[in-house]
Amino acid sequence: MQLTGSEIIIKCLQEQGVDTVFGYPGGTILNVYDELYKHQGEIRHILTSHEQGAAHAADGYARATGKVGVCMATSGPGATNLVTGIATAHMDSIPLVAITANVGVPLLGKDSFQEVDIAGVTIPVTKHSMIVKDVTKLADTIRRAFTIAKSGRPGPVLVDVTKDVTAMKTEYTYKEPEEILPYTEKITSMDIDNAVQMIAKAKKPFIFVGGGAILSGAAEEIRTFAHKVNAPVTSSLMGKGAFPETDELYTGMIGMHGTKTSNLGVMQADLLITLGARFSDRVTGDTGTFAKNAKILQIDVDAAEINKNIVVDASIVGDIKEVLKLLNEQIPQQGHEEWLESIREMKEKYPMRYDESGLSGPYIMEELYRITKGDAIITTEVGQHQMWAAQYYKYTNPRTFITSGGLGTMGYGLGASIGARMGRPDKIVVNVAGDGCFRMNMNEIATAVRNNLPLIEVVIDNHVLGMVRQWQTLFYGKRYSYTVLQDKTDYVKVAEAMGAVGIRVTKKEEVAPAIEKAIALNTTVLIDCQIDCDDKVFPMVPAGASLEEIFDAEDLKKSEME
Repeated sequence: MQLTGSEIIIKCLQEQGVDTVFGYPGGTILNVYDELYKHQGEIRHILTSHEQGAAHAADGYARATGKVGVCMATSGPGATNLVTGIATAHMDSIPLVAITANVGVPLLGKDSFQEVDIAGVTIPVTKHSMIVKDVTKLADTIRRAFTIAKSGRPGPVLVDVTKDVTAMKTEYTYKEPEEILPYTEKITSMDIDNAVQMIAKAKKPFIFVGGGAILSGAAEEIRTFAHKVNAPVTSSLMGKGAFPETDELYTGMIGMHGTKTSNLGVMQADLLITLGARFSDRVTGDTGTFAKNAKILQIDVDAAEINKNIVVDASIVGDIKEVLKLLNEQIPQQGHEEWLESIREMKEKYPMRYDESGLSGPYIMEELYRITKGDAIITTEVGQHQMWAAQYYKYTNPRTFITSGGLGTMGYGLGASIGARMGRPDKIVVNVAGDGCFRMNMNEIATAVRNNLPLIEVVIDNHVLGMVRQWQTLFYGKRYSYTVLQDKTDYVKVAEAMGAVGIRVTKKEEVAPAIEKAIALNTTVLIDCQIDCDDKVFPMVPAGASLEEIFDAEDLKKSEME
């Protein structure tokens, strides 16, 4: 049948099973939005307050559901406003398709009104980007975009469509979506056998789980694997939830703000089994000393990650779920009781602790965990509150901790929480923010209210840019260069002005009633929690230092007294 380009875009989205799109209309994409209007009963469109919010919402939807997130924007500034969200998805390997419109083909390259080469702009931050200037190629291009976004190591894809293509007609024929099979082409029996032998010989194995383990859907296989190897398990920020954090084998997060047990344990291990992690600098610290006593076995779907940041002793390239199925069949039950006992002793010696005398980020997260019974989806912005959310809320299932890991995008969480809530309406969704981050995209509270979303925004309000101030305190002689937020913004009133419910918390005893009320109200609620500006995230490893140099508040006090 003959359809316009705009009709083809909608049909292709329906082919791919897309039920929700996040976006913001404008002149060049009007034809597409006209078709969305006609199909609003079939595809929900969530109008965000800013295009960046739309990209973050599509990202959050993808992380919460495992599906491809979709966002749309018009040409020029509409398209460029998506870039930060696209880059965020790219750094964390999140499947996303961004559809933008551009000026008509005759106007391209002439500095026309709202013309930007968005396909060119996004080349470094997408898996693939392309512009469609021929309506006969439109359907196959969109189908290809979804295939690329989902296959192998996932990631964002941008499709830019010129306005004249959205109006032109061509023949359209329905096609079933291409089946995406797990990537197994490079898994060899030799690599599997080698891994089995390394595991059998290890006396002190340690398992390190990254975000790739969640993307592959390997949670069940990881649990089986960990208990067969009988090894302690740590995770990166992105890997949280891939292994139940209530399990006795879990030692906490690794890296700059990881636990002492994880950091020191990995340094003592004789084998580090890495599942879907890329050895970020925030994980490894000094790469020259990282896991210095261990052989390293790296399992990853992306061959480019092997030996990129850390030189490894062995590797298996392939889908983690499929690799672990093979390993679980061949690995005999391991013991390692002496090693596990030493890990247990470390956990007792180095528990996570904080000053319990007043209201603090860790206390708020512990109360949130207790009240939600660990069954909420937690999204975060970036900074101290993000680390507290990672440290003090126990994640037992994948896709329940949603955060910007690689790019560290302030302003990410609120949009992501909207996407997560749309994708998982069965879940309580809480976005944990700092006041500095909240200021960046707080207009998305209006989006949540407009769509009647039960959503809880917890602002850990310390009136400073907390993480940067922490670095200034520890490493810059307390020179607080532009990190003090001296404005008089009342976030409770801001929330109320946008139609949400605002609650202010200044004492520990007010936290639980505020959270319980927010859940019971079943609407958009902001809880403004006032904490001390000098609260810090501990433990900590200085940037570029060895993981062995990890210190906490007590260590800091001792060093200052010496």
